[in-house]
Amino acid sequence: MGKFQQGTSGNPAGRPPRSDTERAQREAIRAALPGIVEQLTQLALAGDVQAARLLMDRALPALKPVDTPAPLALGADLAQASAAVLAALAAGDVTPDQAGSIAGVLSALVRAKDATEVDARLTALEQAVLK
Repeated sequence: MGKFQQGTSGNPAGRPPRSDTERAQREAIRAALPGIVEQLTQLALAGDVQAARLLMDRALPALKPVDTPAPLALGADLAQASAAVLAALAAGDVTPDQAGSIAGVLSALVRAKDATEVDARLTALEQAVLK
């Protein structure tokens, strides 16, 4: 038999509320925060790399790459479209990430086209056999 009873809480009183001491410490830090930031700023300006890093990490969000639209003339044929993506990548018109994304979409189109063709052939065969 297990150590715990199903449906019975191991902590019936629940999580204890924060202590008054912890609450007071948080309020003290909150009140001192402008001075702390000012001190860190002065240290960073004086060349303290750790202070600068702390400020940068906490005050400014990390930059994220932004994809810009890359218009391409892909054509109707999927082989031509793949060649156009490769040419655009070679010319520097699209980034490697963009080219990979476009190639993935083209690959999905090829799979969908193949599945549609197989379905059409199967339907034609079934109709020929049933006649």
